[in-house]
Amino acid sequence: MTGAGPARNRVSPDGDITAAPGRGAWMGNRGRLHEGAGTRDIVRDHQNKAWLTCALSFRGRRVPQWQPGRYTPLFFLDEAVALAAGHRPCAECRHEAFLAFARALAESDGGGPRLRAREIDARLHAERARDGQRRRLLSELPWDGLPDGAFVIAGNDPAVVSGGHLTRYDRASNAYGGREPRPGAGMAAVLTPPSAITVLRAGYPVQIADEAR
Repeated sequence: MTGAGPARNRVSPDGDITAAPGRGAWMGNRGRLHEGAGTRDIVRDHQNKAWLTCALSFRGRRVPQWQPGRYTPLFFLDEAVALAAGHRPCAECRHEAFLAFARALAESDGGGPRLRAREIDARLHAERARDGQRRRLLSELPWDGLPDGAFVIAGNDPAVVSGGHLTRYDRASNAYGGREPRPGAGMAAVLTPPSAITVLRAGYPVQIADEAR
């Protein structure tokens, strides 16, 4: 895709990479997803198991976009979207967040040693299983006890849990839209991978865009 308009490098809560407006709060990395220079489009969903959520800027570094041999910068509306898509905090530019994420997983496994980055990546990779071209719903969990920042399916749309309500995410606009009460009983179809749900339940301070709060 060339010319004006959004590039295909925005990530939705179900992990798809789309062309949508707005850059968002975080950058992501799944390796080099494009070929050549200046194409502004991707040819693969990921290159490796390490799906990262990075700061938009770090120590003055500037990441060239759509350049041969370089990874493809991706962008998320907020961190709740990034976790739902199956990404984890970068161990370099978001070191403290990565440590908090890793510690929460270790505690959920019975208090063993903190997991290394490659162990977390393998775990998340298994949880991101896809059926054909669409990722399956990862789990069904009771509405009662779902942590803030978890993404569920409401009707046909992804929606983020925040307090007593859900806020729907619109894929076309890469923005939050309608708000509705959170159900008090029954089961939710959850997009956020189980490991990320564990981290959220442990109190990880996930960033959620103000319009969904």
